[in-house]
Amino acid sequence: MHLGSPGNLSQLNAEAPWDAFDPKAYVDHNYKSVIPEDREIISIVRAHFGDHFRANPDRSIRGIDVGAGANLYPAFSMMPWCEEITLLDRAEPNVDYLEAQQLGYDQDWDGFWDLFCEDAGYAALPGDPRDRFAEVTRVENGDLFALSARREQWSLGTMFFVAESLSTSHEEFWQAVECFLLALTPGAPFAAAFMEHSEGYFVGNTHFPACDVGEPEIRSAVETYAEGLRIFTVGQPNAVRDGYTSMIVACGFRGGGN
Repeated sequence: MHLGSPGNLSQLNAEAPWDAFDPKAYVDHNYKSVIPEDREIISIVRAHFGDHFRANPDRSIRGIDVGAGANLYPAFSMMPWCEEITLLDRAEPNVDYLEAQQLGYDQDWDGFWDLFCEDAGYAALPGDPRDRFAEVTRVENGDLFALSARREQWSLGTMFFVAESLSTSHEEFWQAVECFLLALTPGAPFAAAFMEHSEGYFVGNTHFPACDVGEPEIRSAVETYAEGLRIFTVGQPNAVRDGYTSMIVACGFRGGGN
């Protein structure tokens, strides 16, 4: 996915061409093989969730991946621990892609699942992971911002490259983080990933907006509703595409005071 901006025009989430999003182009550029950045992100999230659920086993967990798009590995991170995982996305092409993957996800994703299986909690998942994915995932066509009316509905959550990649608005960035975290129950573990100082991005020939945020802004937005927060910087500038400085991963637990 080559990133470049056709200008510094402001664009709100509702104005972006989401139904022109091309999941095949997105996967072909980003997920045809496991890159070092995803390998590191997976190791971080795998440890965060694996360690938590070894110490706190619970088989009645409902998880959510907010803005799931054409990326299955956030859902993989929750598969051993959840009886149900909501895959939420507003773009019709992404919803169609996710529903097709439920029928038996593409072989390209096997390498990502294999990395999770380096943790015993994932490796111990019985049966075919494709069957498990089909069994527990529920694809939902919906707006992230509508989660404001669904507080404390899920006990595990992920949100990867969404809050900063839906508009140029800092207000919408903060609102997206808030909606995600307040949809989780107090104490729920979560993992969120962000492109730092993103300038906007292309999927195929279609441009999508991004909000320019750095580690301080990300930390501030997340820690408002979190406890036990840990922030990780992953990768080098422009390693995956042009126009960003690094990837930021935030892991923690939904705080109980908001």
